[in-house]
Amino acid sequence: MGLSQTPRANRVHIGIFGKRNVGKSSLINALTGQELAVVSPVGGTTTDPVYKAMELLPLGPVVLIDTPGMDDEGDLGELRVKKTRQVLGKTDVAVLVVDATAGKATEDEELLQWLEKKGIPHIVVYNKCDLLPRLPQHGPGEFYVSVAGNLYMQELKESIAALAAAKAPHRPIVGDLLRPGDFVVLVTPIDAAAPKGRLILPQQQTIRDILDTGAVAVVTKDAQLGETLEHLGRRPRLVITDSQVFAKVAPQVPPDIPLTSFSILFARYKGILETAVPGAAVLDTLGEGDRILIAEGCTHHRQCEDIGTVKLPRWIGRHTGKQLRFDFVSGGDFPQNLKPYRLVIHCGGCMLGDREVDCRRSSAEEQQVPMTNYGIAIAHMQGILERCVAPFRLTGSEHPPALESRQRNG
Repeated sequence: MGLSQTPRANRVHIGIFGKRNVGKSSLINALTGQELAVVSPVGGTTTDPVYKAMELLPLGPVVLIDTPGMDDEGDLGELRVKKTRQVLGKTDVAVLVVDATAGKATEDEELLQWLEKKGIPHIVVYNKCDLLPRLPQHGPGEFYVSVAGNLYMQELKESIAALAAAKAPHRPIVGDLLRPGDFVVLVTPIDAAAPKGRLILPQQQTIRDILDTGAVAVVTKDAQLGETLEHLGRRPRLVITDSQVFAKVAPQVPPDIPLTSFSILFARYKGILETAVPGAAVLDTLGEGDRILIAEGCTHHRQCEDIGTVKLPRWIGRHTGKQLRFDFVSGGDFPQNLKPYRLVIHCGGCMLGDREVDCRRSSAEEQQVPMTNYGIAIAHMQGILERCVAPFRLTGSEHPPALESRQRNG
């Protein structure tokens, strides 16, 4: 996979914030050397967050996010400001653009306080410095530039790249559980809900991680799993399955062979495993009429047997024997108010950045609403959850990168 094909979730998200008409869109165009954002002297030209996946040298693949002004007015302006605040939950590195001739406003100070509280790395850019009689002294993390005059832009670009590069170290999906030469069997059912002609992203990324470790990935369908294990010629180090076929796969995998799922791997990879496991136990305590939120990070076309909207509600209904109420959200939509819900069940989050997944986790935690994910919930209902998280405990500790991610994201 080339840099241009890097999934958005694996790119550093750089959010550009500030009041109207301070030069946010012009800054994006100057950083990229392309006319990516519409520029106008009329304040409020950017009406919705605009996401652009691109390469920012010397950093590499990033997503630049151009946002509406934080001082937008009226009913429509209030909605735009709300959208801008939602972007903060996805931002790995924030760039606050300030008009150098006016200085920081109340909105700017409030944003900086929020960034400090959440531990989000940030830079303050004072634009239009060419209109000042002299260049003021500036502190660490502050830059005076002129986008129009192309002044000090290279230094700013290098500083943003350095801040983003330090954002998060590389961490494996499964590679830290493997040794070179290990066999890993991956069970990938091909049914009506499977994408035509390709594997889903978590499967692709897991295979790549296995190969990077020097291990061997053996891919099979659930119907051929028994035959695959019988003729493999050696005991696999791990079996990883799509969570939807746990009921078929688990009985076929001998107890001495570790078993987990792609969704559970991604709970660990995204840093929510330690809260998602106890969250699944809430499924045993649900009462009549309780409300559950099922959240999905992508916006794929839903099939007749969609996992989120069809299978999970059906399995949960059977497990609880209760009439429950389900709400569904997808993509970037995620309610700020989670208090009406007894439980949040999230997808694996392969299309979401670490910051966004952790923001959703922390929002649920702050509101005291348990949160789990698809694979963990399914494994719990199948009675095999302890078995499916056991492979991670064989290393002698909980996943260190997950804990690092929690500390890094505040």
